[in-house]
Amino acid sequence: MADSLDLNLLRVFDALIQTGSVTAAAEQLHLSPPATSRALGRLRRAMGDEIMVRAGRGLVPTPFAQRAAHTVRRLLEEVSQLGVDGQGTDPTKWRRNFAIRINDALVPLLAPAILARVREQALGITVRFVAEGNESPDALRDGTIDLDIGVPDPVLPDLQTQRLFRDHYVAVFAAHSSLARIGSLTVDDICAFPHVSASRRGRTRGPIDAALQEQGRSRKVIASVPSMTAAAILALEDDLIVPMPSLLARHLIARGLPLCQSALPFDVPPLDIAVQWHQRLDTDRPTQWLRALIQTAVPETPARGRLAAGGP
Repeated sequence: MADSLDLNLLRVFDALIQTGSVTAAAEQLHLSPPATSRALGRLRRAMGDEIMVRAGRGLVPTPFAQRAAHTVRRLLEEVSQLGVDGQGTDPTKWRRNFAIRINDALVPLLAPAILARVREQALGITVRFVAEGNESPDALRDGTIDLDIGVPDPVLPDLQTQRLFRDHYVAVFAAHSSLARIGSLTVDDICAFPHVSASRRGRTRGPIDAALQEQGRSRKVIASVPSMTAAAILALEDDLIVPMPSLLARHLIARGLPLCQSALPFDVPPLDIAVQWHQRLDTDRPTQWLRALIQTAVPETPARGRLAAGGP
């Protein structure tokens, strides 16, 4: 099997796993669909497995392909770091696929600027944003994802961490609601009006509740939704409070959503947002380039800076 495989076939394998489509894989690799289809045939013969099988209008990997995917990704990364992948130092000549795990509240803030810069500087780079779900650092270790953007994991010796910015929660509500006429909310207002919580795990309690509890107070959470985007849509309804990061609130309001925000009338722990990666990618040129690009995409805020490598 190994004698029948080459680096280009492994790239085709990786692209097929990522896209689930011969056509999409061909576009990603700058090949024609017939050439990609022929490469899939060669992969099947070399590996003695179907690799990808039809499921509806797309393709899904076989159990063997799923098991092999992480190994192939690691091999491609190691080859690129050896410098035999022809990358050089010119981003316009790079052909690379990146998977970035990112909190959904950060996608509207960072993704447009990241993609705009990729289009300007490196059209051969493909960025795949992956939703949070399993926050295990193992995904960074085994190459399932390349970068992780969000609240960083605790200190781990094999992960590197670079701080992006610090944010804080605010109360967001519809511009036409009675809450907007109040303006700056008091603790009584926070407790009197119903809240919507954004939580992938369906949680209805968090740091805001802990802060209220210290004052002998509580709020009423009437619903929990799985994403901050869904919560922002619900914030458009009458007299609902949706706590969300201030930079996201500012971003949505600046783009015309009829929302208002108010500072919370009590202290809540800040949100330190960082990018993390495994140490094996520390000196990889395309990854270094992407990390620097992400830094330039961060919205202006006074609390930007760098965390020590490996630090929280």
